[in-house]
Amino acid sequence: MYIPKPFEGSEAVGREIMQAHSWALLMTADSQGAPLATHLSLLWQDDGSEHGSLIGHMARANDHWKLFDRGTDSLALFWGPHAYVSPTWYTPGPKVPTWNYVTVHAYGRPQAIEDTAGALAVLARLAAAYEGSAPDSWSLDRLPPGNAEAQTRGIVAFRMPLARVEIKIKLSQNRDLEDRQRVIAKLEASDGQDARATAGWMKRVLP
Repeated sequence: MYIPKPFEGSEAVGREIMQAHSWALLMTADSQGAPLATHLSLLWQDDGSEHGSLIGHMARANDHWKLFDRGTDSLALFWGPHAYVSPTWYTPGPKVPTWNYVTVHAYGRPQAIEDTAGALAVLARLAAAYEGSAPDSWSLDRLPPGNAEAQTRGIVAFRMPLARVEIKIKLSQNRDLEDRQRVIAKLEASDGQDARATAGWMKRVLP
């Protein structure tokens, strides 16, 4: 990913983005070099390694998982808040539109988890992460005996150890302070949730 120096993000920030915005796009090249892409939830895990790992699952009928053993990296793309920035928001001058955003590119080689116990462990972690700890939270225990095991036959769970992570935080850091504050004010006044969230990220990187 092209990342000018002012827009470089730390790995800690990248993990925050992956955890907060885990609806991702997983891409793997086939034998002809053509990318196959699947939209899915990927949960970042601190496994003690330098970059951690991702876990997820996809339908067994999706041929994407059959590319996992080709010995080439896959790319998991995560994106957080993003918003259009109009040049009319800046101080007067010959300026042009842009787009502010935060994103993470995570690279690794997914490993299919074929044993039932391993697949159930992935599903349990995903459910716990998204359901939370409320008394009425759903878990695999709510399924009839043997049903969860049967359900795993229709999916492929996987783990993706991360070899490299790129973090881009493009939030007008290349503009002067007055322009940045003007953009923040406009985004905060927006009705769009992404716009307001982008303003929050911009405040985090103000000098």
